[in-house]
Amino acid sequence: MNINKKEQNIKSSQGMDAFGRYLTVWVALCIVAGVLIGKYLPAIPQTLSKFEYANVSIPVALLIWLMIYPMMLKIDFKSIVDATKKPKGLTVTCVTNWLIKPFTMYLISVFFLKTVFVDMIGAELASEYVAGAVLLGAAPCTAMVFVWSHLTKGDPAYTVVQVSVNDLILLVAFAPIVAFLLGVGDVMVPYNTLFLSVVLFVVIPLVGGYVSREHIIKTRGLDYFENVFLKKFDNTTIAGLLLTLVIIFSFQGEIILNNPLHIGLIAVPLIIQTFLIFFIAYGWSKAWKLKHNIAAPAAMIGASNFFELAVAVAISLFGLNSGATLATVVGVLVEVPVMLTLVNIANRTRHWFSQT
Repeated sequence: MNINKKEQNIKSSQGMDAFGRYLTVWVALCIVAGVLIGKYLPAIPQTLSKFEYANVSIPVALLIWLMIYPMMLKIDFKSIVDATKKPKGLTVTCVTNWLIKPFTMYLISVFFLKTVFVDMIGAELASEYVAGAVLLGAAPCTAMVFVWSHLTKGDPAYTVVQVSVNDLILLVAFAPIVAFLLGVGDVMVPYNTLFLSVVLFVVIPLVGGYVSREHIIKTRGLDYFENVFLKKFDNTTIAGLLLTLVIIFSFQGEIILNNPLHIGLIAVPLIIQTFLIFFIAYGWSKAWKLKHNIAAPAAMIGASNFFELAVAVAISLFGLNSGATLATVVGVLVEVPVMLTLVNIANRTRHWFSQT
């Protein structure tokens, strides 16, 4: 019987490894499925789009919550207090996100969109695309970073602190930075989008994880919680990610099919910027001798974007059919494939960092 159990465990781990090994394939299939649904079954995204509040899709929010919840379960909440006593990781996150990222995004997007690609785009549209890129660059990630942290075995408590501090800065720094870089006045920040996203993607899963953890440990014991209950959520994050992709790309299917060239051109500076910011934060973390489970999430927060906020601001400032709004949508399209590449890089370079 023990041998059979061992064989089952081996088969199970091999299955999970295979699932993880071909994650890029599943992601590609989900992207294609989403685009096809948006093109040939438009009633599905049209129906889902009705369940939206403050530019936040409730179905997508629920799936993201499903992705984040397993990570929150692992947090020993006493460790959140300890995380605040380790300022280096927070410094990397804050400086990269607010003193570097918005300005490199502006410079890179201007170079490509208003210089290299201007003949293919046109000067007026290029300026709108730059505006959208800047909105993405000034809005570091709030939700999906928990997924990237989970996939790189990041410290969940420290990731919560990093995201929380980042969100506090976002409240006061986003509008002035956008106004400065774009030369526009009266940047109206949709605070309902911002606050709703923080509540949905940080507060609710955090409280849910705390209540669940305390209840299960109290009633069933720590051993059951760690070895039985947590294992039930082994593939929840990945499944939630794949379903989220299908929904997101079903919303954007028509845009992708109608604007393939411009989407490709906009994607170039966004992808370069993402890799640049990741390696700045990741390299800095290595130079400061941070542990990998702090370094990886620190790099991921700056590399990924708060696209719900960026899209909402683009629509309010420039209109639904503007080039700026299209650029923020492209940010949504390229983020997951690029971030999964960075997750893979982070996992393959774990040995660069101290594990103690």
